[in-house]
This record gives sequence, structure tokens and C-alpha cells, in this order.
Amino acid sequence: MPDSITLTIDGRSTTVAAGSTLAAAIAVAADARSAGGVTRRSVGGQLRAPLCGMGVCQECRVTVNSRAHVLSCQTLCAPGMDVQTGAVA
Repeated sequence: MPDSITLTIDGRSTTVAAGSTLAAAIAVAADARSAGGVTRRSVGGQLRAPLCGMGVCQECRVTVNSRAHVLSCQTLCAPGMDVQTGAVA
């Protein structure tokens, strides 16, 4: 197993440690230009981020490889994943 994995989050290449969840990768990828670990926007436009870390709250939902509503806190990163958070305006 490789030591690191490269995936795309909101159009930007990100490298994380193997075994990382998507929620962790989104937090690692956060910088001044991003929403800082935010995974989505609510229907009302409010920023959302992982809360429970066990998939119950569903605040961590993202789109992975065109598949919507993937729980980022419960999904391990894989090479080449294309993740869209919906948090970027």
C-alpha cells in the first residue's frame, strides 16, 4: 500500500496519507481560498462540515466521481478520486 494518495478536491490536486478519510483530506486541503474543511452548503446556503464523525449527522456529504451524498467521514480516500464539496462558491 502506498504511503500517500493523490486525489482531486474541488478541482485542486491534494495528497494525503494512505488510510485517510475524505473528511480528513478535505480538512488538509483547506487554505485561505477554501471554506476551511466545509463539505457542503445547506439548501439555505449555510456552510456545513463534519460533526459526528460516524455518519449519523450526514453533514459531511460530498459528491465523489459523480456519485452524490457520499459520507466523507466514512469513506477512505482512493487514488484519482474526484471530490466535489459544493462549498466553493
